[in-house]
Parts: sequence; structure tokens; C-alpha cells
Amino acid sequence: MDTELRDRFIALWDRYFPSCELPITFELSGRDCGLPEAKPPGKWRCVVCDLARVRRGKPLLLGAGSLSCSGAQYYLGYVKERSPDFRYFLSTGKPGSVRGERYRKSPELVDALASRDTFLPAGERKYLFRRWDTLSAEDSPDVVVFFARGEVLSGLFTLANFESPDPHGVTCPFGSGCSSIIHYPLLEGREERPRAVLGMFDPSARPCVPLDMLTMAFPMGLFYRIVDAMEESFLATGSWEKVREKILGASPGRKTD
Repeated sequence: MDTELRDRFIALWDRYFPSCELPITFELSGRDCGLPEAKPPGKWRCVVCDLARVRRGKPLLLGAGSLSCSGAQYYLGYVKERSPDFRYFLSTGKPGSVRGERYRKSPELVDALASRDTFLPAGERKYLFRRWDTLSAEDSPDVVVFFARGEVLSGLFTLANFESPDPHGVTCPFGSGCSSIIHYPLLEGREERPRAVLGMFDPSARPCVPLDMLTMAFPMGLFYRIVDAMEESFLATGSWEKVREKILGASPGRKTD
């Protein structure tokens, strides 16, 4: 990790998004940095809840043995095969055996959705999460994830589109909370022109984040470009200054621990 880039972004973020929460990052690699792999909870738990500690500045190492949610096991690349009852779980349910979340109208629509999935195998690698300001020269993040409210998302959305030749510099695919910040950004990172991913619309993950907060995740290649563009972008205009003042007026101050 280029620590000059780390510090440069922090300074720019403080200038244009004062007191706002810094993003978190993750890398998928074989190193653990001496951290213990997180143990799975005793019952089902959304992995997004575990990221609250990362947002507070504490590192987190997740592996195949850390996850109690089958969706996370799939979207993080540890288990490829879905349960035969997945089609019912995501839709109408199966009387007497499967509770249906009703996120899709029918099992057949779930089948059609699943047929378009791209599985990204993690193998023996693990996910190392850190907050941006805690990154060191040894870190090599794959994705940068912002947890933010509307005004901040407005700025991130416009930055993501700043150098895009079309109006679709941000994508918002249907999926679990973890898919929107991990799986889909990793997929976008493989593209010639990667897009940012807007997410955290999954009702199952919403209890893990504050009211009105969504996410926007940037593949690292795209993130480098938006950092380079910040000072020449709309952020330097009077239009953004009005938004900046609104953000500053509503902010309780950033927590750094």
C-alpha cells in the first residue's frame, strides 16, 4: 500500500467530506498479519454486523470457518453449491420446512437469478479487513467500502461517474448485503472499466447498519482514479460547498477508535 496515497486521501476526505466516516478496505490473500481468524458465532449472524468493529478501527480476519451464514459462505467464495431449498428460502418458502424471505416472487425466479451468478472461489485465502487510516505499507487492499448517508453518497456517486463515458459508472445489483460490498466489487475489479457498487439494500443486513446508511464499494483500480480526480472535480465548486456545509452541520464528528 502506498502510504502517501493513504495520507493524501485522508486529507482530501477531511477537506471535502468533513468529519465523515472513513471507508474500510479488504484484501483477499494468504497472509493473516498475525491476526486470529474470527470464530463463527453460536447462531446465524450476518457478516455485515461483524464489520462494525472494522468501522471503529479494529482489524478483522475472516475465513471459511468464520461464517455462519450460507449466503456469506457463497458470496465470499467458500461454498459453491447452494442448498436445494435456497429457491424456496429466497421466495415463497416451503410449508412445514422452509421459511420464505419473499425477496423474489417465485422459486422459478430464484432459479433464473442463480443461473446468472458468477462464483469467485476463495480457496484457502482469507479476507483481511482494515479501516483506511490503519493501512500499512504491507497491505494491498482489493476493495474500498464506504458506509455513508445520502449527501456523502451523492459525492461518491458523482466521483464514480466523473471519468465514465456513459451514465452507468455505478451499478446496484440485487443481492445480500455482503455481496454488495465484497462479491460484486471483486467482480467489477476484473473489468476493463470497473464500476462502483451501491448496496446494503438487503433487509436481512439492515439491522447491522445505522438508519439511512447505505454502502458504496470501489474496486481499487477505480478508487485510485477518483482520488486523483477529487481536486479537479465538482468537489472544488460552490455547488459542493453547499453540500459540504450541510454535511458539516449535521455531523457529530468522526470517531477514530
